[in-house]
Amino acid sequence: MSALTPALSQSLVKPLVDHRIYTIALRKMPEFLEVFNRLAMPVLMQTLGHPVGCYTSLVGPQNQFVHLWAYDDLADYERRCRARDTHPDFPAYLAASGHLITAQETRLIKACAMPGWVVSGG
Repeated sequence: MSALTPALSQSLVKPLVDHRIYTIALRKMPEFLEVFNRLAMPVLMQTLGHPVGCYTSLVGPQNQFVHLWAYDDLADYERRCRARDTHPDFPAYLAASGHLITAQETRLIKACAMPGWVVSGG
């Protein structure tokens, strides 16, 4: 497992998370991951910052790619999404991935207080 970078550490304490689930066409996950990493991630890192995480389904509904992005508030979410959507390189990702994604779910979830929960440093 990689080290917790300052950028990732910062994203873990933000109160609003964009929780996205993409269902990928059968047997197309490797192609989607390559396209996402090559075309989307450079734009997303530049406009949204470091993701909280990217995951693929293991148990439950299959062929799903989940990615999480943290924000300070709804205005921060809207500003950074607008930057992503208007980035000149983003249409290339949309064109290359459109046939690979069969469904998309987007949820905005907010942090809740968990009294007594302590984050360990090690």
